[in-house]
Amino acid sequence: MSVDSLFEQARFEASLQAGSAPLKLFRDALHDAHTALEYRFRDGEAVTSLVTHHAAFIDQILQQAWQLKLPDPALHAQIALVAVGGYGRGELHPHSDIDIMVLAPEATLRQASEPLEAFLLLLWDIGLEVGHSVRTLQDCIEQARADITVATNLMEARLLSGPRALFEQMREQTSQRHIWPGRAFFQAKWEEQIARHRKFHDTAFNLEPNIKEGPGGLRDIQTIGWVAKRHFGAETLADLVSHGFLNQEEYQALEQGQAFLWRVRYGLHLLAKRREDRLLFDHQRKLAVLFGYQDDDSRLAVEHFMKDYYRSILELGRLNEMLLQLFQEEILYADQLAEPKKINSRFQSRHGFIELTDPQVFRRSPFALLELFLILAQNPALRGVRAGTIRLLRQHRHLIDQGFRQDLRCRSLFMELLRQPQGVTHELRRMNRYGILAAYLPVFGQVVGQMQHDLFHVYTVDEHTLFVVRNLRRFMIAEHHHEFPLCSRIGQQLPKPELLYIAGLFHDIAKGRGGDHSQLGAEDAEAFCRQHHLSDYDTHLISWLIRNHLLMSSTAQRKDISDPDVINAFASQLGSQTYLDYLYLLTVADIRATSPTVWNSWKDALLAELYHSTHKALRRGLSNPVAEGELIADHMQDALRILSLQRIPEKDARALWQRINQEYFLRYNGAEIAWHTQGILQHQGDEPLVLLRQQTERGGTEIFLYTPIRAFQFSTTTTLLDQLGLNIVSARIIPSTDHYTLDTFIVLEGNGQPIQGQYRLEEIRQQLRLLLLNPDQNPARVQRQMARQLKHFSIKTRVLFHDDPHQEHSIMEVITSDRPGLLSCIARALATCEVSLKTAKIATFGERVEDIFFITNQQGGPLSDERQQGCLIDAIVSALEGDNRDDAEHVAAR
Repeated sequence: MSVDSLFEQARFEASLQAGSAPLKLFRDALHDAHTALEYRFRDGEAVTSLVTHHAAFIDQILQQAWQLKLPDPALHAQIALVAVGGYGRGELHPHSDIDIMVLAPEATLRQASEPLEAFLLLLWDIGLEVGHSVRTLQDCIEQARADITVATNLMEARLLSGPRALFEQMREQTSQRHIWPGRAFFQAKWEEQIARHRKFHDTAFNLEPNIKEGPGGLRDIQTIGWVAKRHFGAETLADLVSHGFLNQEEYQALEQGQAFLWRVRYGLHLLAKRREDRLLFDHQRKLAVLFGYQDDDSRLAVEHFMKDYYRSILELGRLNEMLLQLFQEEILYADQLAEPKKINSRFQSRHGFIELTDPQVFRRSPFALLELFLILAQNPALRGVRAGTIRLLRQHRHLIDQGFRQDLRCRSLFMELLRQPQGVTHELRRMNRYGILAAYLPVFGQVVGQMQHDLFHVYTVDEHTLFVVRNLRRFMIAEHHHEFPLCSRIGQQLPKPELLYIAGLFHDIAKGRGGDHSQLGAEDAEAFCRQHHLSDYDTHLISWLIRNHLLMSSTAQRKDISDPDVINAFASQLGSQTYLDYLYLLTVADIRATSPTVWNSWKDALLAELYHSTHKALRRGLSNPVAEGELIADHMQDALRILSLQRIPEKDARALWQRINQEYFLRYNGAEIAWHTQGILQHQGDEPLVLLRQQTERGGTEIFLYTPIRAFQFSTTTTLLDQLGLNIVSARIIPSTDHYTLDTFIVLEGNGQPIQGQYRLEEIRQQLRLLLLNPDQNPARVQRQMARQLKHFSIKTRVLFHDDPHQEHSIMEVITSDRPGLLSCIARALATCEVSLKTAKIATFGERVEDIFFITNQQGGPLSDERQQGCLIDAIVSALEGDNRDDAEHVAAR
């Protein structure tokens, strides 16, 4: 279908001449054309036609508006109307900016100021999103010389109306012969791309990627086109074939990738009804449906769509890297003769880049496909791979078959790479970019581009996996010791760190298959270990780590790790210090690799506490667990030693402790007990005691309250803390025999950091003091707006009850969607149902909340009355689900 079907020029001009209202004519023409283009898009027409037809249609609209507002032929002969930027390339998506430039001598611009203003006002009045500039020839030269973005826009300029001689003069004066020669232009564009990629953490595999600016996106394709045009005079991407930079297969891959991204962007603009380049959750599911993707047993339709998206930008990223490397060799090094430096019979280096000694090397010696990456890891002075060798790598990937994988040389090379003291992560990433890692490990290939559609995992599975390995590697390198001192101390003592890297590679490798990914991944790892001749002990360790890679985080975040029985049970599952060391490092690396924001000081402290407690239990011996009484006595003795330094009499401390339940001394360590005790004994008057410590060994800011017990106190306190913008990650409530309560909250700011600044601490202290002094003046319920991303995930509320093995309390688990004021809602339900809270452990995984509450009845025992459980279920579900209560579930686990 041609562009003529979008705009009937003769009819339009006749209507104008007949006196029809111009605004209505233009608006109707735009509406009809946009409607037709949208229909053609939804009907499956190639987007490459749509973007060019849209640009051609806008050409006609602008030319009609230009003629209408500047009817004087004399002005037409002196003023050029020029399309620039993407519009200059002849590409327009539904809501792309229409960038134009008015070019004329300065005197002419002054003379035509009124009609030019009328022209621009008309464009805005009819609803066009126009970006405009008004320049003289000298302006173009000066601004292009000063700003490469202006030079790039002018390089893509296209004349719409006016004197061609003036236009061509502008093109000549801003060409590489006068400003930004090819070498300088390439260097600037390359640095520009590096800086742009850095804004996205050098990964395209983000949860809500930017399809234009992100790595592998449309801007990378445009960068290739700009350099090719500036230096080589290539007008289209197809010209890269005739210039010898691409073969036909690579050109087709580049064209197909661009067409895929164009289709996504076109649909995104239609759904957003505005210019939008971020592939937000708001639109991912709708685009998946629009493009015909469907759910299946293992993945959602949106996950299928996003996998295709990520694989497309991965391939585009590979092509971008290869082409920029080719350009670098051609532009920067063309006039620099360099003799190759021999590495071995198969490889040599030139200009610091590795290359094959002979194009037939991979065919004669397929194992060299892995050897290349080992050499790069062993020679950090090498800066990369020459473009010709990248192309040969791509062309010979088919040689990596079952026979290749069983070749002892190949298996040895891969294991040797994992054992290198440096470069492991860098080369694994390079192997993934070039498609070699997926070819050598087909199970890894299945997760390349695999996204989990939630807010917890913000990277694709393959990108997350390589981040895990990267985190593990940093634990082994002394220069990074300051980042995680405990992890570094443990990691640098491991006898075989490569076992940890293998566990990292395989821990999520079965995601998206259905079934238990930990079990399936362990089976894949066992096969890998047997194939690579690892010992039975090493194979069992790797398999166990993968099967149990969630064990430590689950124990730390879901159980009361101050309970000696919990620690002993966890230690029994590990059995040895070696397993504890490996699992701790894998757990920290895994959590940190899910998202840049998920790791915080509280998780750090929680896992470290579990590690140290388990280390002590293993050293003591699993057959000789520490008794509660022994632990309580140790905590008391530690507290008394600290108090004596503060000149607090032991008799005063013990007198206070007589009024406090023994469980308190089990849950708190000596330093915490001493801090609480000193605060209470030195507190004057009847006012409630509010203590704050900025950052504690538990990883957050600790708030301690000592006050008479009042109804709904936990509910009102959590509401206030939520209103203050604090995240409660842990809460403990211990009553005294004289009807006081000792409440402790570990809190973080909204950014995941402990509270900073004395003013902020004092603000919180005063607000809590006022609340406790006026218990009848309850704070208003939290009304903060829910985060945009959370609105797109609806998790059915589930309330589950578990029995405590010691029959000391009940354990309630609430699984639901995260939202502002969640904890205060649950706290109100506890108070309404006359249930007391002992400890709360708050765990948020993206949009999903899995909070654990250790609760008792009013007599201090477990909930034996099922009516109380029913009351809690009704109150919590009513508060969280409202009219959707039928969608909620409750389970009493026995």
